[in-house]
Amino acid sequence: MKLVIVESPHKCDTIGRYLGSDYKVMASQGHIRDLSTKGPGGLGIDVKNGFKPDFVITSTKRPIVRELTSAAKKADEVILATDPDREGEAISWHLAQVLGLDVATTKRWQFHEITKPAIEEALENPKRIDMNLVNSQETRRMYDRIIGFKLSSLLQRKMGSKSAGRVQSVTLRMICDNDEEIKAFKPEEYWTIDAELVVGDKELKVSLDKIDGKTISIHSKAEADAVVARIGKDMKLASVKSVERHVSSKLPFTTSTMQQEAYNRFKFSTSRTQSIAQTLYEGMEVEGEHVGLITYMRTDSTRLSADFFMKHAKPFILDNFGPEYLGRVKSAKNAASAQDAHEAIRPTGTHRTPKMVARYLTPDAAKLYRLIYDRAMASLMSDKIERDTVALFSTNGLTFKATGVQMVFKGYEAIYGDFEDDDTKLLPPLEEQAVYGIGKLLPEQKFTKAPARFTEAKVVKLMEEKGVGRPSTYASTIKTLLTRGYVTSKGGVLTPTESGTRTTLVLKKYFPELVNAEYTANMEKKLDEIEDGKERQIDAMNDFYGPFMSKFTEVAEKMYKDPAQETGELCPKCGSPLVIKKSRYGSFVACSNYPKCDYIQKKPKAPAKETGEMCPVCGRPLVERKDRRGRTFVGCSGYPKCNYIKGAEDHQAKTPKYTEKDWVKPCPSCHDGHLVLKHGRKVDFLGCTNYPKCHYHEWLTKKGKK
Repeated sequence: MKLVIVESPHKCDTIGRYLGSDYKVMASQGHIRDLSTKGPGGLGIDVKNGFKPDFVITSTKRPIVRELTSAAKKADEVILATDPDREGEAISWHLAQVLGLDVATTKRWQFHEITKPAIEEALENPKRIDMNLVNSQETRRMYDRIIGFKLSSLLQRKMGSKSAGRVQSVTLRMICDNDEEIKAFKPEEYWTIDAELVVGDKELKVSLDKIDGKTISIHSKAEADAVVARIGKDMKLASVKSVERHVSSKLPFTTSTMQQEAYNRFKFSTSRTQSIAQTLYEGMEVEGEHVGLITYMRTDSTRLSADFFMKHAKPFILDNFGPEYLGRVKSAKNAASAQDAHEAIRPTGTHRTPKMVARYLTPDAAKLYRLIYDRAMASLMSDKIERDTVALFSTNGLTFKATGVQMVFKGYEAIYGDFEDDDTKLLPPLEEQAVYGIGKLLPEQKFTKAPARFTEAKVVKLMEEKGVGRPSTYASTIKTLLTRGYVTSKGGVLTPTESGTRTTLVLKKYFPELVNAEYTANMEKKLDEIEDGKERQIDAMNDFYGPFMSKFTEVAEKMYKDPAQETGELCPKCGSPLVIKKSRYGSFVACSNYPKCDYIQKKPKAPAKETGEMCPVCGRPLVERKDRRGRTFVGCSGYPKCNYIKGAEDHQAKTPKYTEKDWVKPCPSCHDGHLVLKHGRKVDFLGCTNYPKCHYHEWLTKKGKK
């Protein structure tokens, strides 16, 4: 038996079916090891010994590692088939280290789609662990650990901020800078002047284009009135020009463009899009075949393979649309930070059309699959052809313009039309030198608008353009900012909180280079060079660590702790002023004389809301309360003297009826009940038969249970 280790348990069944009974497929469920928190600063890095990392098995992965170790000992061969990227390569290396596998000889399978041909190709052409990729990921992890631990501890100590990071802090700054720009914006007045011309039995709207042959802006009502006064009763058609325009389809999706388009079309958050794409990649049962529906969804490449074009796309386009709709494999110059190891995101087979697979998918998954499918296919189809018409009209030295667009040939829009804006606008038949009467004049006052707030899609686009992070980190970075409370999201529109703004201001003041996108992009470039074998890990770490620690030490000495805000109250224990303090868990009111005085003000509880009912036991009002898990229940306002809970009678009715043979011993609390064996969600225990009136219980040891 051969053991194949993948990352996700969802892949095990799919890949296992393709490989057959001679193989056992198990999952590592992501990384099994991470940097420890040992050594100076808890970095888990031996800086003095060439930045040697100290990796430990994470506590949640110990049971998984035990299972993998046991299976590896029984296997004739162990094959590593983690995801085809830096993180996946590092996971394979860690597995090899923990399982005692020879890195030089252990087979490494790579596949960019989970289909039978892709698995068979990986089986026939195994690779080895690429140590350049491993070193690149390891360096990235050490960058993030040093910056994250050092900056986070400093900010927590000085101002109560929760965390900082190499990528998250730069991204937060972009959002905060956008917020500053919006607040500083001052609207400016301008005017537009339109007219409605009578053309036969139709009305044609035309817009002011030039005044005396010049393009001039109108900034006040007086200026607009002066222009309107010059307009005669009719306009003469000066010229009509038409030109055919070829419009090429967009390139297939990268991770970034997929997240942007999914937000723009469906308002999916970046994390939601990635989660759905992960499901589509890992596969499901479709018409009796368990198969992955899309290629690997973490990529910044726009390339599609010639094999996909020739074997899948070309026959599909010819059969369903005709030869005039067949295009070519487009190529674009990727950004300097892009890695071209993978294809763009595409369907694994054109025969699995969106309509055919929709019944196997959730509604959201069906939407995203169709978007990916149609975008990839459209990119391989011919251009659409449009005829643009521009008509110019004149009156007393004023030029007005009307434009029209006519579809000549659909091209790629035959499949992608639902995702394109329909810009068809036909002009009525016009005759040169003809004169048309003016029906209405439409001057309108307008004001310039402030920049729009960044959406998740916009932030992802900026991260990609500026080289901040990688496709695998776009969604997780935004999620981290939301979790930390640095930004809020309403309908995918991101707004910085007070905490996020304060954190950014401090970082811009003391660590301006760390919140500079160029600085982070240069670090990503170093990682790429390590991956390509052009840079040594030790050199990259030396170039970074020395300057960073020098700056950090300097700032730590001169950065003053934020003075706490006084509440105006005095401490009831020592008489010192009470102040608002901040911690990673939120704000609280405490004594300013800490640590001599440890008084912390408890938050006043809101009065319980009465339900209008009376307690059937004692006659007091019933009120709404919340338990420790935040769940609302109705109980007696006389608690703890009366512990009546509405609905507990129903619970008692559902409680098993215990007989004398179930009794273990008398209850030592209420004395008229007996302890019986009960089954909790995680463990068994002894509980009183008088529950919920009596809450007495005893936890069982293995011996006691026996």
